[in-house]
Amino acid sequence: MNDHIQPDGSAEHDHGALGDAEYAEFMELAAEEGFDIEDVEGAIEEAGHGPLPVLAVVGRPNVGKSTLVNRIIGRREAVVEDKPGVTRDRVTYEAEWAGRRFKVVDTGGWEQDVLGIDASVAAQAEYAIEASDAVVFVVDAKVGATDTDEAVVRLLRKAGKPVVLCANKVDGMSGESDAAYLWSLGLGEPHPVSALHGRGTGDMLDAVLEALPEAPAQTFGTAVGGPRRIALIGRPNVGKSSLLNKVAGEERVVVNELAGTTRDPVDELIDLGGITWKFVDTAGIRKRVHLQQGADYYASLRTAAAVEKAEVAVILIDASETISVQDQRIVTMAVEAGRAVVLAFNKWDTLDEERRYYLEREIETELLQVAWAPRVNVSARTGRHMEKLVPAIETALEGWETRVPTGRLNAFLGELVAAHPHPVRGGKQPRILFGTQAGTKPPRFVLFASGFIEAGYRRFIERRLREEFGFEGTPLHISVRVREKRGANKKK
Repeated sequence: MNDHIQPDGSAEHDHGALGDAEYAEFMELAAEEGFDIEDVEGAIEEAGHGPLPVLAVVGRPNVGKSTLVNRIIGRREAVVEDKPGVTRDRVTYEAEWAGRRFKVVDTGGWEQDVLGIDASVAAQAEYAIEASDAVVFVVDAKVGATDTDEAVVRLLRKAGKPVVLCANKVDGMSGESDAAYLWSLGLGEPHPVSALHGRGTGDMLDAVLEALPEAPAQTFGTAVGGPRRIALIGRPNVGKSSLLNKVAGEERVVVNELAGTTRDPVDELIDLGGITWKFVDTAGIRKRVHLQQGADYYASLRTAAAVEKAEVAVILIDASETISVQDQRIVTMAVEAGRAVVLAFNKWDTLDEERRYYLEREIETELLQVAWAPRVNVSARTGRHMEKLVPAIETALEGWETRVPTGRLNAFLGELVAAHPHPVRGGKQPRILFGTQAGTKPPRFVLFASGFIEAGYRRFIERRLREEFGFEGTPLHISVRVREKRGANKKK
């Protein structure tokens, strides 16, 4: 990965957030502890680069996209059936090829001039192209290029993303000539592949790695010093549009008692607390994306896109109702996307003492995974406590961008391990030897250990990291690398 300039003007090195001197000192420590240098370098780079590059797999229905995705990720995950239109969701998987990791997005078939659910499937494929770093365009080599394929080509040219052309269903040498006809699409060399049998997929993936960047560029803000992006997310009719109108001081967005009025996110530059913020009002997320119809389906995808582009997710929860599975799923979406999180409990003005008591109990049990998130109790209708929103967002951003120097982190880890050693298991007591914070946004740590560290002890370390260094409002990513025995084969 080449050095590139971050929004704050600093250069990001191959070794994550570590400066040259800090990196050299850290690698010396790793060598003294008997770690393989290449493994340590790989661990830091893996944790330091932040989001993985995204590869979208697109094409018209029944050309074998999901079969190809299963082949790329090396396991049967995507649903495959011998009829068109089985895949509706835009589904993301993690894959690795030749030592490089990336995300693969499986999409529903793209068709032009369609209505209803088919139209939203086509729309989410268009979004997948827009949100990707490179595209694999799958064409059925046996059928050849159709009018729909030509339409997808126009869409791809408009998007301007690198494209790898996959000529699928080439099961033998006799099919090679069929693939050659696809040069006519003007997308460069067609890669003859049999997704079903694996033929040719290696060469195609080599081309994919050439098309994908090592890591995608950060898209936060509009420029250096640009406004911070805040996504308002939550289930339908929770008050997202009302909240946006209240903080804006005017009717910017249509508000209706009917759930799901908002279809597309509306970006609004709003001055709040003397600072300009970019708020994104997103469509409410309904229960099950693949059962939604028409515009609701697309709205959920657009909401996911807003979270991906945002720095902070302000999650609105209706305080007057029981915290639902939907609320928890939306929280999980924001956490897994690695965004700073603020919990805003709306309709607070409608609560009586009994409901407040039960709500506190629900928060303790149902939202335990985000106990670290700042919380504000607001009323989008009356404007109550709106002044608390900006401090909560700023707190979450501060935690999201916090970095602990390696020396200070290792002093903390040394004291922690001495005072609270890992439990003995099977006559052995693994130890955290040293670690570093390889990245921020969100904070990402790599710890190096003498043996396997149990999940409970990892949670204990995270809890103590938060107690010592703050990290309020941000998820923490902690990976552990175990020192291999002398002479053992090196892990991949």
